[in-house]
Parts: sequence; C-alpha cells; structure tokens
Amino acid sequence: MSVLVKIRAIRDSLTSNEAKIADFSLKSPNVIKDLSSQKLAMLVGVSQSSIVKFTQKLGYKGYPDFKFALIEAINAEADDVQLHGKITVNDDFEQLNKKLLASKHKVLIETSGLNADQSIEQAVQKIKSAKRILVSGIGASALVAKDFSYKLQKIGKMALAEASGHIQLSYVSTFSSDDLVICISESGNTSDVVAVAKLAKKRGAQVITITNYSDNQLMKSADVKLYTVAEQSSIRLSSIISRTSQEFVIDLLFIALTQASRGARKSVEESNKAVKDFVNQKD
Repeated sequence: MSVLVKIRAIRDSLTSNEAKIADFSLKSPNVIKDLSSQKLAMLVGVSQSSIVKFTQKLGYKGYPDFKFALIEAINAEADDVQLHGKITVNDDFEQLNKKLLASKHKVLIETSGLNADQSIEQAVQKIKSAKRILVSGIGASALVAKDFSYKLQKIGKMALAEASGHIQLSYVSTFSSDDLVICISESGNTSDVVAVAKLAKKRGAQVITITNYSDNQLMKSADVKLYTVAEQSSIRLSSIISRTSQEFVIDLLFIALTQASRGARKSVEESNKAVKDFVNQKD
C-alpha cells in the first residue's frame, strides 16, 4: 500500500504535530527523500522523536523505511500527475472525461492496495456462514448497501438493506451469533450505522465494516475491517469517488463468493434465467 495513500487516508485523524508532518510529506515528498529525520524535524517545526513516531504510526519500523516507501510512492504516482486535479466549470468535455476517468482509475488502484487478501477471504467466509445478513448504510452509502443486498440475494443469501436507521436497529435487535451485519460508511462515524454495529455486537452477531482507512468508531465493533478511499483533495468529486471505492469492494466480495461456491453460481444462473424467462413471456 502506498505511503501517500496511507497519509491521505488518516490525515483528518492526526494530532497537530502529526498533521504538520503529513502535510509536508504530501506537499513536498521529493524534498523529504533527501533529508535526514533531524533536518525534516527542523523544517516542519516538530521534534525528531515526533518524526519517528509518525513513521511508526504508518506501520514502518523507522524513518529509513518510511523514506524508502516514499520514494516508491513518488515513482508510482509520477505518471498520474498530469491528469489529476479538481474538475472546474471551465473544463471542456475532454478535460472532464480525462479527469474523471483518471480519478476513478486512481481510487480503484488505491482501494485494491488497502485491502489484504486475508481480510477479503475472512469477509467471504463470514458471509458464506451467516444465516441472516443486514447491509447497513445511510445516505449515499445506503445505495451501495442496497446494491450489495441484491447481489447477495442472487446467490441465495437472506440479505436485507433498509435506508432507515430505525428499521435497521429493529431488525438487528433479533440477531444472534449466526447472523452478520455489513456496515458501509465512508467516514466510519455515521451515527445510525455505528448504533447498528454496536447493537449487533451486543446481540453476538458478526460485523464487517467498509470504511475509510483512518481510525473511526465503526472499527471498534468490527470483526473484519475492509477499507475504501475518497479523493480528499477534490470536494466536487468526493461522493463519486467514495461510491466508486465502495462499489469496488462489494463487487470484489460478490465475485469471490461466486467463485467459492458452486451453489452460489447456480443461484445466479437461476436468478438470471427467471428474469430472462419473464422478459421473453412479455415479448
């Protein structure tokens, strides 16, 4: 996973000193690769120990490992620079097309990098073994939740998605250890979804969370954590990019589920046949 992706993902949850280091890293990564930790600390205005702690928070052993990861990230993102940027009212259709395509491509690559194969496999196993499933989401995430519930129904799972947080809570109040809640929230702090996750854990149910990479309330209830990416630097694109990332994760889970089960593949075939037969009858 790119170190720059990590920094962007956790930026809003950092302390003031950590945020200074993060902002400098994102703005001037090419400068950092030639600096010692002591010189970087002087430039940013923090202590040298703050630099080391920041790199460790990102999952690196120390500053040298962080610098190496930063150089790799700079090289990987070099080809993206020309096409990225906020879509403006002055962009013509060609510019709009290129910027949107580039942003979506970038977020798909980053989302893939955020999710370990082991986490996907764990999520698939929990979905396969669940008796009942609630896919929880509010607002734009509710649309993604509804889409995933339909996909799960096609492979024979008893899955439900409701836009109302109250209905979600009512349904989860009947859950037990055989059941599963899949919580989708870009921020990970949507109050209704957090309440659903907490109640699910209280009832002994399993919880899968699909949120951004930063620390958030939903993670505290998660048995399996999956991650999405939002383009923080582009407000105009944020909801589009967030939804693209969420849809990638649920599509990945759906395909993995159909691969893992002959019964699931048969259910999809029967579902498609039922719709096709109905359409043919109307014709």
